[in-house]
Amino acid sequence: MDIRQLNYFIAVAEERHFGRAAKRLHMAQPPLSQQIRQLEEQLGVRLLNRTTRRVDLTAAGQLLLDRGRQIVNDVATLQADVYQVGKGATGVLRVGFSGSATYGVMPQVARLAKQVLPGLSLALHGEMLTPSMEAGLRDGTLDAALLRPPVASQDIDYRTVTQEPLVVALPSFSALAVDRPVAMHELQDQDFIAYGPESVLYRTTADLCRQAGFQPRITQVVGETSTMLAFVAAGSGVAVMPSSVQAFQLEGVAYRDIENVPVVELAVAWMRGNHSALLHNFLDVVATATAGPPAPVLVSGPPPFPTDERLSAHEDRSH
Repeated sequence: MDIRQLNYFIAVAEERHFGRAAKRLHMAQPPLSQQIRQLEEQLGVRLLNRTTRRVDLTAAGQLLLDRGRQIVNDVATLQADVYQVGKGATGVLRVGFSGSATYGVMPQVARLAKQVLPGLSLALHGEMLTPSMEAGLRDGTLDAALLRPPVASQDIDYRTVTQEPLVVALPSFSALAVDRPVAMHELQDQDFIAYGPESVLYRTTADLCRQAGFQPRITQVVGETSTMLAFVAAGSGVAVMPSSVQAFQLEGVAYRDIENVPVVELAVAWMRGNHSALLHNFLDVVATATAGPPAPVLVSGPPPFPTDERLSAHEDRSH
């Protein structure tokens, strides 16, 4: 028994008439009658009681009609689902991202993905280190990552999606929180709040301080951007951060530009050789979301992602 025969039988069973069923199926009646007889022979039971005026179902025929409808529906649904997955329109994509991306790129990407790929479910893993995201891509626990280059693995492809300058977050009562850019050497007497040593921004901050003639006095090492800014607001120190973090408005924190500061990159990364249509549709979404000036997303805490996405905690932290 195949799906074609099942569809033939369902048409006859619902019409209770071979002629009407043949017309519904756009075929001649004799081949339809032959298909039903073959089906009965295959199953070894009579499915229909035939008279000159109508066709009635036997008990076996009624069972086949009831279950056959469900089978035909399931097959049609399966075909549609396979097609959608095959062209990358639906599925689950596991995405890691750095902490500072929470306030810039990720809200734009998540919003656009929901609009253009409504069948996509993003399993988001935030506040991750670039090395941890590389490991996740290699071991298959992540499909894509928004990380800060450089990338050590030769098996990972990436492309830069944004470049942004660094700013310094200061307690609002600081004497440096005036309306002008801050020179790095002006921070030499400040306590620094920093991300972990594995962070690209940790190394960048240390390099900027050394170029300005001093070693940074790091008094707090934190894993999350919101925690870092809470320490700044409390007057515990200053923090060098990507400019997109200014979207996080926290009472007690002032952001100031830094003179002659380099830009830092954010890149989307994936395993080389991953030809998943879902992944490449997501990469297109990232490219579109980051193509123009970012829309302002002012938040007083981590920005909410669409409610149908799953935000996963991760013990590794990065920025």
